[in-house]
Amino acid sequence: MAKPGPSHPRPLTLRFLTGVGHALAETRSQAQKPAHKDLKSKWPKTSHLGLRPLMLRFLTAPAHALSVAISSFTVIMVFTGIRPSNRISPESDEMMVIVLDNSNIRVVVGMSGGVDSSVTALLLKQQGYDVVGVFMKNWDDTDENGVCTATTDYEDVAKVASEIGIPYYSINFEKEYWDRVFQYFLDEYKAGRTPNPDVMCNKEIKFKAFLDYADQLNADYIAMGHYAQVKTDENGIVHMLRGADGNKDQTYFLSQLSQDQLKKSLFPIGHLQKPEVRKIAEAAGLATAKKKDSTGICFIGERNFKQFLSTYLPAQPGKMMTVDGVEMGTHDGLMYYTIGQRQGLGIGGNSDNSEPWFVVGKDLDKNILYVGQGFDNPALMANSLSASNLNWTTGQAPAEGTHMTAKFRYRQRDTGVTLHYHDDGTATVDFDVPVRAITPGQAVVFYDGDECLGGGTIDAAYAHTNELQYV
Repeated sequence: MAKPGPSHPRPLTLRFLTGVGHALAETRSQAQKPAHKDLKSKWPKTSHLGLRPLMLRFLTAPAHALSVAISSFTVIMVFTGIRPSNRISPESDEMMVIVLDNSNIRVVVGMSGGVDSSVTALLLKQQGYDVVGVFMKNWDDTDENGVCTATTDYEDVAKVASEIGIPYYSINFEKEYWDRVFQYFLDEYKAGRTPNPDVMCNKEIKFKAFLDYADQLNADYIAMGHYAQVKTDENGIVHMLRGADGNKDQTYFLSQLSQDQLKKSLFPIGHLQKPEVRKIAEAAGLATAKKKDSTGICFIGERNFKQFLSTYLPAQPGKMMTVDGVEMGTHDGLMYYTIGQRQGLGIGGNSDNSEPWFVVGKDLDKNILYVGQGFDNPALMANSLSASNLNWTTGQAPAEGTHMTAKFRYRQRDTGVTLHYHDDGTATVDFDVPVRAITPGQAVVFYDGDECLGGGTIDAAYAHTNELQYV
């Protein structure tokens, strides 16, 4: 046998690991060196989409015999010890080959008309999936001028679908959205709380009603343009991880998803930074490449929140007072204010204290809004909270007394917490340090490092076991 060299590449044993949506192949030299350290991750047998492979064995073949010119596959080669290349190096002792055979796997993509979902569909199409785009119309958002922004968004979906070559449909979920999300939104405000409709929308519409519709299209998976990641462990349990872009991570809003929902969901841009997503869209010439990101609550859009809410709930003005009982004016209705709010109070400083005023409490029965001066007003600081509607994304609740981290609002820095369960299904969450402006109705979301464990709804906040009058 000739000595391995440029003209006689050494024989390599190929092990192809094929599976749902992707395959992992590892080629070794006869020396059988240990695996590359990057493969020793917590979930080493999954792609960034969270899909697990199965193993098939192929015969020994010379390195130069492996071809990447396979039309129905996506082939990615990663060499250990050398820079990646588009061909096998005879000097390389080992490498990893990822082979994606996805042509028989249908993924239905929720397309909003924005750049994130557009790139989601593009990447899946490039990876060989059978991709179908679907636009969800969840709300009649005709503005004051009679213009429906959903029409513009749908036109953008049509343009992108045409550009990347996929079929697309539109589905109307207005009734489902009203019944499952908007009615909840109104009920929470009537109860003096501040809800998070995005959490409920993901749970009930995007990953439930949409998933049911995708099943009618014979989908194997659904995909969304969320900045989150999923990984599957050796037992087949799907774990949800933060998006790689810390500024865009959306696991907070996905914390109510179940294991069944996660097993059917892909997040193709979760491993990317937002600027990378823009660059991919621009390079592909997508119509949405420079489209502005949507912000705020979807059914309110650019409209004034107070005006919008007043069309559905009658306003009940009342007294605005300090916790000491000093009347400071009148409020327009408790539903318009949230704990920790500064804007819109109409109170200036005084000669003794020039610090700004904040909402520090509510009394729903007496219709009183409590205010206090100072960002760190003691009435705004809590040591613990109670939570209900607890959901654990793996289907397994952490043990009693587990220490983890938590967020109490989106983009907030994590706080160390300890979890204690109650027989009625609720839990007490004790904080490592005091936290400002805990808001009933908002989501508390739990993390173990980068993994999102799940979350619940904040019911009340406490300062040294004394309940703060936030509702």
